[in-house]
Amino acid sequence: MSTKASIISGDWYHLYFQELLSAEPKNVYLELNQPLEFSFSKETIKGQTVENLVVEIPSGMMDEIAIAWIKKRKLQGAVGGPVGHEWGNPDCPWD
Repeated sequence: MSTKASIISGDWYHLYFQELLSAEPKNVYLELNQPLEFSFSKETIKGQTVENLVVEIPSGMMDEIAIAWIKKRKLQGAVGGPVGHEWGNPDCPWD
């Protein structure tokens, strides 16, 4: 049995993972409602099928999604900032 465990959501997007009772989540899902533009292509190159999905979203929305992901994964140090109780840290008491 699984359920959607939300990381962040808004009117037009939802970032989540499938929470399984018996396993750690390995994948994350980004659901976009009414994207500005999208395309899907499929082609064969040297005998291999290559599939591409391109979705256009506003940069502000991507900022919100990226910040939520960094907080969820506790990656503040990986993006060049100090690690501690700074703004945006999941452990920050002032959020």
